[in-house]
Amino acid sequence: MTRRPRLHLAATQYVALAACIALTLPALAQTDATTQAAAPVIQASPAITKLFAPTGTLRASINLGNPVLATLDPATGKPVGVSVDLATEFAKRLGVPLELVAVKSAAASVDNVDHDQADIGFFAVDPKRGDEISFTRPYVLIEGFYLVRDASPIKTNDQVDRAGVTVAVGKGSAYDLYLSRELHHATIVRIPTSPAVVQSFMDQHLDVAAGVKQQLEADAAQTSGLRLLDQRFMVIRQAVGVPKARGNDAAAYLSQFVEAMKASGFVAASLARHHIAGATVAKEND
Repeated sequence: MTRRPRLHLAATQYVALAACIALTLPALAQTDATTQAAAPVIQASPAITKLFAPTGTLRASINLGNPVLATLDPATGKPVGVSVDLATEFAKRLGVPLELVAVKSAAASVDNVDHDQADIGFFAVDPKRGDEISFTRPYVLIEGFYLVRDASPIKTNDQVDRAGVTVAVGKGSAYDLYLSRELHHATIVRIPTSPAVVQSFMDQHLDVAAGVKQQLEADAAQTSGLRLLDQRFMVIRQAVGVPKARGNDAAAYLSQFVEAMKASGFVAASLARHHIAGATVAKEND
């Protein structure tokens, strides 16, 4: 008969044991890559569920300012996209209801998680954000591009960082954080939200607009006389984040979930279902 004390392991021991099983069994079985990719994520323990959803509901911060991650469904008015799909699946693994906390900018999404208005969020990985948030490895890679007018003398990325050049960027976005470190001569003009960047670039007669390639392309298609520069200026590594205050066990479980969703084809299928072009599923070393 099994001794009852074996049922009283600490919550952290359960998590460690579960992680060990998840990582070890596929290797021992020596299954092919397809079989390993389809391996299910272990259902969350009550202790892990409590870490992610202390209110009994998983609150996921959704950034509507990045069309690669989420947009509003015109038919329902509700958020849809790869980040919504991942949040929905994660709530199922935790066995709790899901509440989407939708905002219009990356900065607002980060604030939701930083100020306990959301339990997880979907962000670009950035050192500054990492002060308070534990990130998974990226699940999607997207590209940052520059947009200029057809008549602009700016032809290449290295011509952007020059004195007198004004660059419009969404305030608090991954592009803002990156360009704040990388641009030393150009002037950054921060726009309240990323979707408003191109309109502000036009209205304020700025020289360059910086942002998600897909958003810039969509805006340029609606306004004549605009062009994207030929090369991306950065690759944005989109990940899922949880407050560091939730602890290492929460960060480890979230990372395990994201890796399983990539390997199983869930992320790729979601991107295809939402007709997202130009974004790629992150690989192991991305």
